[in-house]
Amino acid sequence: MTPERDETAGESAGMNASTTSAREDQAAIAARHAALAPSRGALSCGSALDRAAPAPGETVVDLGCGRGQDVVRAAALVREGGHAIGVDLSAEVLAKARRLVPKSLSNVRFVRSGLAPLDLPPAVADVVISSCAIHDAPDTEAVYREIHRVLRPGGRFVVSDVVAEEAPPEAVRSDRAAGAARHGGAIPEAEYVGAARRAGFEAVEVLERSAPYEQEGVRLRSLTLKGTRR
Repeated sequence: MTPERDETAGESAGMNASTTSAREDQAAIAARHAALAPSRGALSCGSALDRAAPAPGETVVDLGCGRGQDVVRAAALVREGGHAIGVDLSAEVLAKARRLVPKSLSNVRFVRSGLAPLDLPPAVADVVISSCAIHDAPDTEAVYREIHRVLRPGGRFVVSDVVAEEAPPEAVRSDRAAGAARHGGAIPEAEYVGAARRAGFEAVEVLERSAPYEQEGVRLRSLTLKGTRR
């Protein structure tokens, strides 16, 4: 009699391998950010904060905030009645960010979190900004769903990020070094903008595109995108 095959064992092994791979990808990205902690503000792709123009009294969330330079700027713009919250995955980067906050600012805080899910409550923000961070996430649409969740009705996002002119080949997408370096996680512009629209945002518009440039054979652009939550 032929023994029955244990299907669940194979499924479990596949899930464990997938989880391990995702953790290794996140570790590579976090290591890159930690290495840049002594010198970087954020891995800038555009002027998301300037385009968002937060007003006094608003709450701003900066995803992938780096050393928090934009968080500090946002805190000054929203003044004492508002709040500026920086989110980053790297503990080393956040430690540096906290040390750089001027003592005169009491409306700044930092949260260690990935981008999806975000360790923030619903409807906490009037403005979400991000500079060159969301392409690191394995699921762009999941990040935009989280942005939608944490924005209040009428809130807006302005994101500057990297997109690819064409989908990178599988060899690049599966290369952890490429993902950590920036170009491996980039997706085409239409797919990126579509992810924001499918997450529930209205009036999604491209505010700015850079000229194309090449990184290890992948043609990229920097893109600044704006959208509003109804």
